[in-house]
Amino acid sequence: MAMGGKAGETFTEINVTPLTDVFLVLLVIMILIAPLVNQAVLKVSPPGISTTPPPKDDNSPKLNVEVMADGGISINNVPMNPPEAPKMMEYIKSEQAKHQKEDIPLILNSDEDALQKQVVAVMDAASGCNIKQMTVLPPHPNGGGAPAPAASGRRR
Repeated sequence: MAMGGKAGETFTEINVTPLTDVFLVLLVIMILIAPLVNQAVLKVSPPGISTTPPPKDDNSPKLNVEVMADGGISINNVPMNPPEAPKMMEYIKSEQAKHQKEDIPLILNSDEDALQKQVVAVMDAASGCNIKQMTVLPPHPNGGGAPAPAASGRRR
């Protein structure tokens, strides 16, 4: 790379030092951001277990929603396939029409390992159907302090 030349010649070589600096800065940024991308999926932190006895069961209509760790969602023991907000809204609206009541209480129970996006999808469907009363239940205690198995870890 001769820097000197005849007078009147145009300079046609590119200086790669600033280009290399830019690529190194971008590489450092990617290295710093990469671990944060894996933490994008948040786990649901259900509320603590209450020592007060549950209220007596009445015969008023309720929507019992269960969010399972495998991604499944069921409303009143009816599985939602696919477990997405539009399908849940359709079912909630049919229950509202069946009971002729718009604000049916919704009881949400999720497994400890359920993903937050499924719980948010249930909340989104409930708000889209004008549900104003929502209760989020803690996971069912199994007595040992370890996470409950999926089959027995849900309240019925």
